[in-house]
Amino acid sequence: MKTVEILESLIGFDTVSRNANMALINYVAELFDAAGISYTILKNETGDKGNLYASVGPLDRGGVMLSGHTDVVPVTGQDWTKDPFRLTVADGRYYGRGTTDMKGFVACAVAALLKANSQNLKTPLHLALSYDEEIGCLGVHSLIDMLDATPYRPAMCIVGEPTNLAVATGHKGKTALKAVCTGKEGHSALAPFALNALHLACDFVAELRDMQYNLAQSGPQDADYDVPYTTVHVGKIIGGDVLNIVPNRCEVFFEIRNIAQDNPCFLMDEMRQRAKKIVTQAKEKASEANIEITITNSYPGLNTPTDAKVVEFVKGLTMANDTIKVAYGTEGGLFSSKIDVPTVICGPGSMAQGHKPDEYVSIEQIERCDAMLERLIAKLC
Repeated sequence: MKTVEILESLIGFDTVSRNANMALINYVAELFDAAGISYTILKNETGDKGNLYASVGPLDRGGVMLSGHTDVVPVTGQDWTKDPFRLTVADGRYYGRGTTDMKGFVACAVAALLKANSQNLKTPLHLALSYDEEIGCLGVHSLIDMLDATPYRPAMCIVGEPTNLAVATGHKGKTALKAVCTGKEGHSALAPFALNALHLACDFVAELRDMQYNLAQSGPQDADYDVPYTTVHVGKIIGGDVLNIVPNRCEVFFEIRNIAQDNPCFLMDEMRQRAKKIVTQAKEKASEANIEITITNSYPGLNTPTDAKVVEFVKGLTMANDTIKVAYGTEGGLFSSKIDVPTVICGPGSMAQGHKPDEYVSIEQIERCDAMLERLIAKLC
């Protein structure tokens, strides 16, 4: 079956993270059923989403795992000129939501397993498809737990996120956090007798900005990244109801994206110490003062050594000499850190086209990915 035929079907499934993905998973399962390929589906508690893990070849050894997520980001509010959930072929490109992030690779990988099934593989080829990657790599954990319990976990993994088929050895870790700032409510005419939670939040954000400045100026650096240092970013603030009430609650949503040389736990300790200093001073005015920091989500970074076997192996498939690191996060850090599967990121397209209206991947990139996976199959025979 041609990759473009699979891609056309995949794009037709509206698998925005808030929606179910089982129609897509069942479609892939039907293709594998027809080919006699063994697979396992791991559903979530409600049964509307699932991971799929399929294997071709002998199962008494590790093999190579291809990894991709099936969910996509929303199209709401974006100015598309084409139907985002219908594959459009024009100007040497495949247009549609998820073409580059990352249904293009998923289509190539499914086609590769179908091709590999007719070969006499001496080393197995696996495919891992996940859900809810776009909202914090939430869905893949059950699949990782399953792999952790198997006697022969994959010897290496290729996460097919878009890299223009360059071999990426790393990405930053991410820790998403929320700070709940508590003050003392009052009438705005008597504001000095109250404690404005928004002011506490502003003071805390100022501390985060100071941390960011210090990290940029004197923190560890990794020149392989576009932004070569750990970043602290505030993305959302919620607080206040009406103008004439001093608010007693404000929520600050922020994140750490750390390079391997920085430990996010140490950074969070510093954040809490800075928050404690603010609160200690504020309590002189109102005993209710507080800033509570909690983690809302996190995933580890990926930092595969450039001389690792998986790097040399995949460089041989791509015919490339150099490696890169990517700014965005992937499930690769989880495969590497939780179950010790050596991992690289390598897939068709560029994230510069991802998450945007009229998302596309070039036909040439898909053809090159198909060729790369054909070379992979040949090496496994």
